[in-house]
Amino acid sequence: MVVLAASIVTKSGKVVISRQFREFQRSRIEGLLASFPKLTSSGQQHTTVETEHVRYVYQPLEDLFMVLITNRQSNILQDIESLHLFARVVTDTCRSCDERDILSNAFELLFAFDEIISEGFRENVNLSQVKNNIDMESHEEKIQEIIARNKEREAKEELKRRAKQFDLQRKEASKRGQGFMQGNFSSNGGMGGRFSPSMEPSPQTVIPTSYTDSRSSTPTASSASKARGMKLGRKPKTADLFEAIKTEVEEPVPRPSSAARQPIAAVSQAHHQNVHVSIEERVSMLANADGGLEQLDIKGVLTLKIADPSVGRIRLQLEAVDDPSIQFKTHPNVDKNVFKNEKAVQMRDISRAFPVNQNLEVVRWKFSSQDETAVPLSVNCWPSPSDNGTCDVNIEYELEAEHLELKDVVIAIPLPAEPTVTVHQVDGNYYVDPQRRVIEWQLPVINANNRSGLLECTIPGSDVNGFFPVAASFVAEKLICGVDVLTVTNLEADTAAVFSKDVLLSTDEYMVG
Repeated sequence: MVVLAASIVTKSGKVVISRQFREFQRSRIEGLLASFPKLTSSGQQHTTVETEHVRYVYQPLEDLFMVLITNRQSNILQDIESLHLFARVVTDTCRSCDERDILSNAFELLFAFDEIISEGFRENVNLSQVKNNIDMESHEEKIQEIIARNKEREAKEELKRRAKQFDLQRKEASKRGQGFMQGNFSSNGGMGGRFSPSMEPSPQTVIPTSYTDSRSSTPTASSASKARGMKLGRKPKTADLFEAIKTEVEEPVPRPSSAARQPIAAVSQAHHQNVHVSIEERVSMLANADGGLEQLDIKGVLTLKIADPSVGRIRLQLEAVDDPSIQFKTHPNVDKNVFKNEKAVQMRDISRAFPVNQNLEVVRWKFSSQDETAVPLSVNCWPSPSDNGTCDVNIEYELEAEHLELKDVVIAIPLPAEPTVTVHQVDGNYYVDPQRRVIEWQLPVINANNRSGLLECTIPGSDVNGFFPVAASFVAEKLICGVDVLTVTNLEADTAAVFSKDVLLSTDEYMVG
């Protein structure tokens, strides 16, 4: 059989929607459908009518007609069976089969028509299969949405960090009696412009001085930020810049649980010493649904900032594990031999000083592994389908790196069907986000005292693949690769220099499934 078109028309022959499965001019289809009411006879039970060239197979839908236009050689029994399936799809999709409701669901109906007929021939599908094909969700699309949300969150944190940095520089400039300029970065110490490629911190190596997750803010802080925004000193130029683009990176803040997560205590910028170092590692992990590790990547950076030219000539003594799997790279102006042999950071020409008031990435490192023992936190998800269209889901975590204390841990599990969850047992807290269609398992702290935990719940949906990927995020004040700054020496005075330090471990993409 060959179905030429599937249409819904009024009793006067007006076309509501029509889908052609073979090449036809629009005027030709409109002419065939306009002549259809003239061929039907009132008071008769016929469901087919033939002309010299085509056959109409039709069925009333309240005040409308569901019409299939086929060739005359088509199998009439198969045509009637297809017509009934089309009518069931229309009544299942639309609440009432009137013209307005048909038009409001036009795209869904046309997509369903394409699932039934392909190139004029009937597909071997039933109503439930058609609905499943239309409602099908893409696993790759979910991963891309999670990646996009992570990038938006990073952009938001970078925006806040730069706003704080500009405000601090303005205050420092006002103390010295100078006018504040956004691009007023000097390169004192005779280094010229050779450090310029790495002067501006990149978004991939953001070193926040205090970690704040928008979802972990207390209700009081959230309401205050909505009322007043961010205040950056007397002059509102920086604040206006922040407010102008804040809405582009701001995301909705879900209501936190009763035990709101606390931000990590870090050294405030106001209490930075003249020598300040920031050490950050960002960990990415991808594991399959069975829990097997596919890839673990850790990227680290050590950033130095000098606030006083008198302490520009310094030497940083580091603690770094001599592991060939950890690849270190130093800035071109840093003495590579001293770093390799003594694990110390100093200028290649020790008579020159580091630049002042600039965030300088002096050391970077990278660690990649497929060894499951190197994973800091393992997460396993066990969905078990039930007979009533739901799944009993068990999610468990285990801290593999006992020297770490993870904070602000959030494990997000997708909700494939309706955003409702029945929780039977949970260690910590949970929050159901209906907009993002996830349940967030929130754990303020994971350390050696609570290495493992369990969340047991029942979630609508029978497809076990719909509960993946599971995404996790956390922060810590210790690093995985063990890089640290032990001492700082002033080379001019040959004495120990006072310095302040920030250490932060955070996640980039930590996914299972």
